[in-house]
Amino acid sequence: MKSYGEVSRQLVDALDLEHRPIAISVSDAVPAGVPAHEGAVPAGCSFWQKASRGPFATVPTDHENCVVGMHTHGLALETEAQKIDLKVSLDVFNELGYVRTEDIAQIPTLEPGRGVVVYAPLAQTPLEPDVVLVFASSRQGLLVTEAVQQLEGNMPPALGRPACAIVPQAVGSKRAALSLGCCGARAYLDVFGDALALWALPGPRVGEYADRIEVLAKANQVLTRFHEIRRADVEAGGQPSVSDSLSRLQASS
Repeated sequence: MKSYGEVSRQLVDALDLEHRPIAISVSDAVPAGVPAHEGAVPAGCSFWQKASRGPFATVPTDHENCVVGMHTHGLALETEAQKIDLKVSLDVFNELGYVRTEDIAQIPTLEPGRGVVVYAPLAQTPLEPDVVLVFASSRQGLLVTEAVQQLEGNMPPALGRPACAIVPQAVGSKRAALSLGCCGARAYLDVFGDALALWALPGPRVGEYADRIEVLAKANQVLTRFHEIRRADVEAGGQPSVSDSLSRLQASS
């Protein structure tokens, strides 16, 4: 079995990623040797960016500035202030038509009761990840989509707000999912530019996804060159058969 470091390199190389994959693990206790998170963040999705620097563990109080994230991650709202914040947030969302009352039940959530969330670069994860996050462009996401279709036999869902719901979606379904983000995540994360979307891969199978993505990346490189040759020949006035284009591809390699 490959190490998570090898799987991470495989994903980075095959997809030509700018940002390393991030592992998220939900636990009952802080793992030995994993440092506690220090400082405050405005939202739980901020941990995804901080995790690129190394592993750390969070407890519910680390998430207290983001009651929506606490809700999606099954973290108990322990204070009256947190409960009020959630109600006020949902009331505002409803007034704006952003999250209507009837939409709330459709937002995925983790099962409550496990209060520790560990974040790390995939290559350094101290636990088997529940979810692996990958920030990818549309071209990179094409390869992920093709891999998901082959491994799962279906097309992945595309989620919108809130971006943090991608974690319980992948955990609960045991399938990959795409998040187009939300306005909050894009405001809080420097790495979440307009050109990127977020993929969540089920952690226990991340090696399988990496293997498929690697194969498909190589295939796409070959086929891209095939299509480039074919386009040039047709635009030059030719009418090449597929065999003609394949012969030209072989001659050019």
